[in-house]
Amino acid sequence: METLYHQTNKQIQDVQSHMGSLESADRESVHLLENDLRVRIDNIFHQLGRLETMKSREPPLRRQNAKRLVDQLAYDAQHLKAVLGAFQDRRVRETREREREELLSRTFTANDEAAYTSIPMMDETLQQNTALHNTHKDIDDLLDSGGSILGSLRDQRGTLKGTHKRLLDVANMLGLSTTVMRAIERRVTQDTCLMIGAMLLTCVFMVLVIWYLG
Repeated sequence: METLYHQTNKQIQDVQSHMGSLESADRESVHLLENDLRVRIDNIFHQLGRLETMKSREPPLRRQNAKRLVDQLAYDAQHLKAVLGAFQDRRVRETREREREELLSRTFTANDEAAYTSIPMMDETLQQNTALHNTHKDIDDLLDSGGSILGSLRDQRGTLKGTHKRLLDVANMLGLSTTVMRAIERRVTQDTCLMIGAMLLTCVFMVLVIWYLG
């Protein structure tokens, strides 16, 4: 799992580094760059699916940390997807505005009737609606991933609180055990002194009895 995690994290960093190229790309290459980034992001989500399966097989002590790492990768991937969707939506709007300006500034003649019928306004509207829908969906997925990470952090805080309480209980129990051991040691010492004193008194008594009878 660790190897796949590092590979996925590196791919996310590569996509982040290429995101800046979208702004400076020309009209011809921006489509190719968008498609390349979309393929990379889809591959990242595919690997995240494998990581989701693998984290459930981790030992219990490492499972919580594995979940946190995978959730963070999922959050970063959703963020990249949302950024790419927002860029595509903005590019569609800019393309429509540019074509609208070109249309308004164009001088039509009687033979340009075919130009009116060839303007794909309906297709552009559908494309814009689709891009907006995809952007909204990406943002919702991003919010869901953020909520999942917050839930994971809350679970970790509860785990740490329980561990802290158990440590305090153990410390209190050890302190009580030490007190009991010291009391036992004192009692053993006292009993030993009493036994020795009783033996000495018995010996003196026997000597006195023998001396008296003799």
